[in-house]
Amino acid sequence: MSESTRGRYFEELTVGEVIPHAIRRTVTETDNLLFCALTHNPQPLHLDEEFCKGTLYGKRIVNSIFTLGLVCGVSVADLTFGTTLGNLGFAEIKFTNPVFIGDTLRAETEVLEARASKSRSDAGIVQFETRGFNQRNEIVTQVRRISLMLKVPRGCDSRAS
Repeated sequence: MSESTRGRYFEELTVGEVIPHAIRRTVTETDNLLFCALTHNPQPLHLDEEFCKGTLYGKRIVNSIFTLGLVCGVSVADLTFGTTLGNLGFAEIKFTNPVFIGDTLRAETEVLEARASKSRSDAGIVQFETRGFNQRNEIVTQVRRISLMLKVPRGCDSRAS
């Protein structure tokens, strides 16, 4: 895997570093409808425009789990593509502003903590905080997640791989 087609190894993640993610995405009605259908979520706040006219926001809000998945998903290419063994947990998930159909989201991830794994010599445990923003630069979600990240393979110069 070339450096341009992989995420970062454990040793390449610096505590305090903030990584802006290049992918931005405008949320469509189809995204929201399909996600609700796939997850069997019939919540009228996501699906019924007439119902929503009488709610706090006056229109449909995008399924928050879709928002969380999208914000974490756009981080993969920059952080974990081919360099993670998986997520160990998600914590402190916040949805601070609603997302509406037509909003364009972007994300950034901060490396909060990193330590070598006690049980795996080839991996480290990293805590990330990923933040999602709308087109008005309002935070719409933030999540802390813990990932088991591969260390640079032995005999491999991480800059040349």
